[in-house]
Amino acid sequence: MSTLEIKNLHVNVGGQEIIRGFNLTINQGEVHALMGPNGAGKSTLSNAIMGHPKNEITEGQILLDGKDITSLAVDERSHRGIFLAFQYPVSIPGVTMANFLRVAVNAKLKALDPNSKGISLVEFRKKMKAKMDLLKMDYSFGGRYLNEGFSGGEKKRAEVLQMAMLEPKFAIMDETDSGLDIDAIRIVSEGVNSLAGNSLGILVITHYQRLLNYIKPDFVHILFDGRIVETGGPELALKLEEHGYDWVRDEFDNLEDSGNKS
Repeated sequence: MSTLEIKNLHVNVGGQEIIRGFNLTINQGEVHALMGPNGAGKSTLSNAIMGHPKNEITEGQILLDGKDITSLAVDERSHRGIFLAFQYPVSIPGVTMANFLRVAVNAKLKALDPNSKGISLVEFRKKMKAKMDLLKMDYSFGGRYLNEGFSGGEKKRAEVLQMAMLEPKFAIMDETDSGLDIDAIRIVSEGVNSLAGNSLGILVITHYQRLLNYIKPDFVHILFDGRIVETGGPELALKLEEHGYDWVRDEFDNLEDSGNKS
């Protein structure tokens, strides 16, 4: 079983410390939800895990199966089994979904085995159709330009298809519900759930409990001021839905005051 560990992570963006001592361990087969108010550092954290060059890690480690990947490039992290579904996926006119996915799959195969000749066109088409069947997607999706003219829901479904084809060990879903209506959230969540299982660990990053009505977390964490301040089960998300984040701020302020007095 693979494990993704984040230990005492500190991250600066533009000279400002955003993540301040973040700790979390995710095992394959687990679903973790990370919730927090605007400005808590959720997207900064996801980018830091994936290796975004604008994020400066000043302290701490990111470990995959016990190996330090903190200094690895984005593509190396991807090849080793980490996937990030973007909050705002970009469009690439002129590049079809199918061509993009085949290049991505072959790059991963080549990274894992330098002697690999990649996946044949026949094998690729068979695999893509099988994944589309699993996700209940129309085959015509593969012939469309990547995210060009896609609705918000289609962009997020395209991300889930990428995840299905690349078969990562861990997937980070950065505010996948952003900009989606209830029907789109349900459809995208069904796709994620169809991929969940013992071979995939998931970190769902969201503001709202509504996404967690469809993607059921094993653990819920609250991020505040760049670190986890509360951890619980699904009931913690319901508490946030009912009471908002004010009580979290109050507990955090009390904790800070106690620390300063000591």
